[in-house]
Amino acid sequence: MLTPLDIHNREFKKSLRGYDVDEVDEFLDEVIRDFEALYKENLDLKDTIQKMEENINHYKELEKTLQNTMVLAQQTADEAKQNATKEAELIIWEAQKKAEKIINESQQEVLERTKRLEEMKNLEKQLYVKMKSFLKTQLEYMDNYDPEKEELEQNNYFESQDVK
Repeated sequence: MLTPLDIHNREFKKSLRGYDVDEVDEFLDEVIRDFEALYKENLDLKDTIQKMEENINHYKELEKTLQNTMVLAQQTADEAKQNATKEAELIIWEAQKKAEKIINESQQEVLERTKRLEEMKNLEKQLYVKMKSFLKTQLEYMDNYDPEKEELEQNNYFESQDVK
């Protein structure tokens, strides 16, 4: 590729019937200026492209990092969710076991109290039967009671005691 300096240093052979040297030099100077401007613009554009490619590479690296971060965050969230689920299941299982224990203890206590109540009812019946029997015996005794006869029997008893 030609540089502006190559165009500036280029010399042509002179001939008799050639072009006017001053006109050619003026035109070449104009071409040099335009070419130099285009050449500088081309260099600037190449620098800009290089910087943009560097930026693109930077952003691609940043994108990869963000993707990795997102994947890691998703994995962490999934693990946290699994751990929370397992912990919740464990809490529920423990609560169920405690509830079963409480229910079993309550049922056992109800059975014991029911048994104790039955025992007390049986004792009440026995007491009722004994009291009824005792009272019947007392009533029969009262029905058969004769105070005069009783006095006579007592006297006989004391007399028999005196004799001995």
